[in-house]
Amino acid sequence: MSALSSQITPDFTPPREVVLDVQGNAIAARQWGNPAGVPVLALHGWLDNCASFDAMAPFLHSLNVVAIDLAGHGQSYHRHKDANYTIWTEIEDVMATADALGWEKFSMLAHSRGAVIGTIAAATFPERVRRLALIDGLVPPPTTDEEAPETLRKGIEQRARYRDRKSRVFESIDVAVNARKNGLFKLSDDAARALVERGIRPCEGGFTWSNDPQLMAASVAKLNEPQVRAFLARATMPIRLALGKEGIQGMLERIRPLAEQVPSIELREFAGGHHLHMEGSGEEIAHWFEPFLRGEG
Repeated sequence: MSALSSQITPDFTPPREVVLDVQGNAIAARQWGNPAGVPVLALHGWLDNCASFDAMAPFLHSLNVVAIDLAGHGQSYHRHKDANYTIWTEIEDVMATADALGWEKFSMLAHSRGAVIGTIAAATFPERVRRLALIDGLVPPPTTDEEAPETLRKGIEQRARYRDRKSRVFESIDVAVNARKNGLFKLSDDAARALVERGIRPCEGGFTWSNDPQLMAASVAKLNEPQVRAFLARATMPIRLALGKEGIQGMLERIRPLAEQVPSIELREFAGGHHLHMEGSGEEIAHWFEPFLRGEG
């Protein structure tokens, strides 16, 4: 850790709640830090929300961090039933969100699926993205051309299945927290509670997820390996990638060789699982990212 980084102290001032009009749709967000600081758009992972950055953000107070709830998540709008939740539509929202904030150029802080969205967005519009600070995610696992028909079929069938699916009802917030902490990715009680308090709504019988059930449907199209590499080749801005030593199974083995082939990527491993930024390594990652996002590293 640099001498400058070691002097960074947390700012526990509560975030400012923001709702942005993005092409006629409401994108909810939390704004942290210095409104006059370097603009940073924060993107959470699949089925999470902007509370994903609550633990890190107090250590990034020199920056203007706007952490959004992506469409279908948290308190943001849900897409129409005939629409898709794909990285392509998310990228449109990301760029439109930056426009709504008045940011011509900005950096991104992103986790998991948000990191994939951030990388592809930056490669598509490299003139607008200064830097990427990524956590346990980089690009989507490539598919093969031969898998395309089954990918399409699976996506269509799952969209029909989840279109009108009712979300589970929990009798209390504590029950929802327990379900979230024992889900696909194990979470600490504090991390699960942060996501749940942002990601539920009252309903008859208690509480239910505010996420759109259609988020559970698989994509109808995926990138093949040459396409993945083409996007990576266009992401020439400085990139820092934090990977969890106990993250998604196979993530280190898949991502490290790929990242090491890209000169713009600096990779570091940290203790923790997939949500390492919400738990024990959050402060350490923030100290690594903060001067970098200011343009000093």
